[in-house]
Amino acid sequence: MLEKIDDTGVFQYFEEISKIPRGSGNTDAISAYLVAFAKKHQLRYRQEDCGNVIIWKDASVGCETAPITMLQGHMDMVCEKESSVEHDFKKDPLQLRMNEQYIWAEGTTLGGDDGIAIAYALAILADSTIQHPALEVVITIDEETGMDGAIALETEDLKSKYFINLDSEEEGVLLTSCAGGMSVNGTFPIERQKKTGYAVSLRISGLQGGHSGTEIDKNRENAVLLQGRILHCLQEAMEEKTGTGICLVELQGGKKDNAIPRDAESLVLVNNPTVASAALEEINEMLKCEMIGREPNIKVEYEVETTQREMEVVDLAYTKEWIFFLNHVPNGVQKYSAVIPGLVESSLNLGICETKENMLYVSFSIRSSLQSYKAYIASLVKEMIVSARGRYEEKSAYPAWEYKVDSTLRSNMIAVYEEQYGVTPKVEAIHAGLECGILSGKMPELDMVSIGPDILDIHTPKEKMDIASAQRVYEYLKAVLRKICENN
Repeated sequence: MLEKIDDTGVFQYFEEISKIPRGSGNTDAISAYLVAFAKKHQLRYRQEDCGNVIIWKDASVGCETAPITMLQGHMDMVCEKESSVEHDFKKDPLQLRMNEQYIWAEGTTLGGDDGIAIAYALAILADSTIQHPALEVVITIDEETGMDGAIALETEDLKSKYFINLDSEEEGVLLTSCAGGMSVNGTFPIERQKKTGYAVSLRISGLQGGHSGTEIDKNRENAVLLQGRILHCLQEAMEEKTGTGICLVELQGGKKDNAIPRDAESLVLVNNPTVASAALEEINEMLKCEMIGREPNIKVEYEVETTQREMEVVDLAYTKEWIFFLNHVPNGVQKYSAVIPGLVESSLNLGICETKENMLYVSFSIRSSLQSYKAYIASLVKEMIVSARGRYEEKSAYPAWEYKVDSTLRSNMIAVYEEQYGVTPKVEAIHAGLECGILSGKMPELDMVSIGPDILDIHTPKEKMDIASAQRVYEYLKAVLRKICENN
């Protein structure tokens, strides 16, 4: 499909990997594909037990003494789809679509984050005409769910001095530092009881969602927390009009802790369907007015049954506690940087909420450029979880990538950008987490920069990659490799 826009091999490889299911936790097939590629091109490689793949390529003629350079990205992708689309991310290939400007996948995430890194690296490894230093290509697993591949990466045989991360989504920006982060989970044991009443089902859809790092400052609504607000309003109305509250049956929303939930649904039991219907109509009209500017496509649907039935529910008191938790737990931007105007310093995102037969579960992604404030936010969430009788758990913590004052690689990349584009690139920090922080901890001498083409709405089914931008960034990457050779 992409042949007509490809004279470099980049889009050929991007299309090939798009046929391979590679959601986080399901990377065996893409890892095997990378090994097969290395064997086909007679390149030295190492496949780690976790699935990470490292491929080496000797320097081109005349570049043997240039600094060894690492190209790095991750093989997994965030799997999100429109609710109306039938797609099994564990076995179905992505359905790529394109027009003159963009590539996207029909009804699902595209996986440009970070499939384009794999495509760039493979195209360079396969092309014998490119001038480059000795290369170490490192493709990791499960970046999107906690950077597990980077954490597990063995670095004893890696000798790179320069490190180019290919996991950014804005052309013209050289990233030189990023936030650290962690995942925090809360598990709440519940006891159900049989109760007779009227079932009320609620569904929120049509929200924009987005990446909990790059879009956390865009004022986008969180579907899970919005469900909490609706349930709070419904609870108040029922208590005022009938003298009793509501009982939770289930609440589901979000799939990844690092993606802002776009959809959520709940089921509760009430004692009066007429009062519930009137309250929900009022709540719906209120939200339409509030959301018209920031969430124009929001859809709030509800159904109130008019026949009583017996259900297994969470009792009134704990339902009230749980609704309190959803309405008071911190979420979103917590602090902006005092050093870099407009940069989010610290944030958190409630990305997953699930109810099961005897358990409620939530998962947060916490990010901060400051280790101390990251720990402080985690402590606040812990207090909320424990106060709601939950069990608190931390996992997948990763450090921030700190800015390096003296960077030869950065200077080279600025010079190449000015030559190719005629303007100076932006040199920025990013609030989203990158594997650079973990790798800098393992290999402190690495000189690092992160780049990438324009990819819009990552972590959502609206994700799309700018074709011309992807082509320009590939030419830029090749020019940077030449510059490293020439400056040796």
